[in-house]
Amino acid sequence: MKSTLKKAGYSRVQKQMHDVFLQFTSKVVFFIIIMFAFNLFFAGHYTPGGGFVGGLLAASALILLLIAYDRKTLFKMIPIDYRLIITTGLFLSLAVPTLSFLFGTPFLTHQHTYLQLPVLGEIPLHSALLFDLGVFLTVAGTTLLMIALIEGEES
Repeated sequence: MKSTLKKAGYSRVQKQMHDVFLQFTSKVVFFIIIMFAFNLFFAGHYTPGGGFVGGLLAASALILLLIAYDRKTLFKMIPIDYRLIITTGLFLSLAVPTLSFLFGTPFLTHQHTYLQLPVLGEIPLHSALLFDLGVFLTVAGTTLLMIALIEGEES
């Protein structure tokens, strides 16, 4: 280890300072990326975005933490079961259009209504939101599972 640090031109103290800077910065950037991922997810009905892009951004935020920390530390911070996330996402993505089909509407026809909330007022509620949530979870879980398998550790 000493020879690797000396070859790179870093002393042990400089290496530790670099890790601390990377870890702190990754935590801050993680929240920025997650908030942007949720913004894209919720704006996907009216503007470009949605479950696929939001899921990729959420997975990239977690991959950033994986780069700054090791896998065990990331799992302690955010316990993730990739297979459960993928299964839940696939279930939602298939259940929403199937339920609309069973109620007599064409397959993948989305329904909407308005929900009256005390503080927020009237907000639209779309079945497409649940479908997009399924896509979000499936894409994020699959991306993270692929990274874990490439890393060589099975989750």
